[in-house]
Amino acid sequence: MLSSLLKPAIAITLALAFAAPYPAQALESALSLKDIYTSTVVQQVQPPPEDLQLYVDQMTVALASTSISNLSSQYIMLVDRNPKVQVAMLFWLDQEGQYQFIGASPVSTGRSPGFEHFETPTGVYTHSLANLDYRAEGSKNSKGIRGYGAKGRRVFDFGWQKAKKGWGDKIIADMRLQMHATDPGILESRLGTVQSKGCVRIPGTLNFLLDRYSVLDADYIQGLAEGKKFWVLDKNREDNPWAGRYMVIVDSGKEQKPEWAAYIPPAPPASRKAVKPS
Repeated sequence: MLSSLLKPAIAITLALAFAAPYPAQALESALSLKDIYTSTVVQQVQPPPEDLQLYVDQMTVALASTSISNLSSQYIMLVDRNPKVQVAMLFWLDQEGQYQFIGASPVSTGRSPGFEHFETPTGVYTHSLANLDYRAEGSKNSKGIRGYGAKGRRVFDFGWQKAKKGWGDKIIADMRLQMHATDPGILESRLGTVQSKGCVRIPGTLNFLLDRYSVLDADYIQGLAEGKKFWVLDKNREDNPWAGRYMVIVDSGKEQKPEWAAYIPPAPPASRKAVKPS
């Protein structure tokens, strides 16, 4: 009954968000994740090569500013918090030190001003064992919102970070920086606009991909090798020798929303009229 109350395109996205997780495909090579991303992540955008190069340049500068260099081949997540963009881009740093584009999706970062809202901070953030992840309970708040998305979605925790308050004195204060899914029925359709309290909200299907393929789990994988156990890890996860640990957040400074950054939901399938037998 719910789909009949929604616009057709949104209804399709909603149905996909609640659908059972897609069958895992083998991660045969680092670049095979690009095909998996294309075929399984529902909300996607396509930055042009010239913009991708600008983002790679920004990411390189950000990493260098924190003395991170000579990285091994791995995945890195880049987020443009700019209100006119609101997009996350996944890259693979190959063996030659070149960044290969994997996929991009709309996100929501901090809405400021707003009470108890922060401006999502820029910088390089490490997904480490110092701040263990957990999973969404799927419970609703007083407004009927599932803040972390459907039950079982993973909450990627990047720890306490400094960020600008969006209310009161608007000073720099501590906020918990996380990357997580959002309510599939109410808020996921708003991705691509500033909505969060400071965290990075991502599509549920992208959350599933990052989780199932251990994309940012380098420290967890190292911990497993040392004999540690982590209940939060997907029991059906794929081995990933290219797992990374960094989320880089930048602000491109764009003053207008690029056409490529606007996610357009798929058109509903054309209805077929019944044909009476002759």
